[in-house]
Amino acid sequence: MNKVKKMDIKEFQEKGFLQEVNRLFFHPLGLALEVSIDDFGNYSLGGVWDYREDPEGIIYGDVDEELNLKRIKKRDFIRDYSQIKFRERKNKLGYVVQPIKEINNI
Repeated sequence: MNKVKKMDIKEFQEKGFLQEVNRLFFHPLGLALEVSIDDFGNYSLGGVWDYREDPEGIIYGDVDEELNLKRIKKRDFIRDYSQIKFRERKNKLGYVVQPIKEINNI
């Protein structure tokens, strides 16, 4: 049996995966995936914020230029990485997002 590989949560946050999964998927739904950092600097998934009752969902607050540049860098990294991975997946499997097979007798 193959052991499941896991990405380090710190890398997940620092590379921009957290930012983009929140910005593109969770925030518009009024949700946010949280990363927690303990007193020893250990990163872990902290839970899911739930603001589904807010019609606008969740938005990032105003930031200074330095933080905005970091967000842009993360966004661009994920965009470029996604394009490569999506192309590879499409070539290998014929799709990017795995379809769910419809069942006609339900």
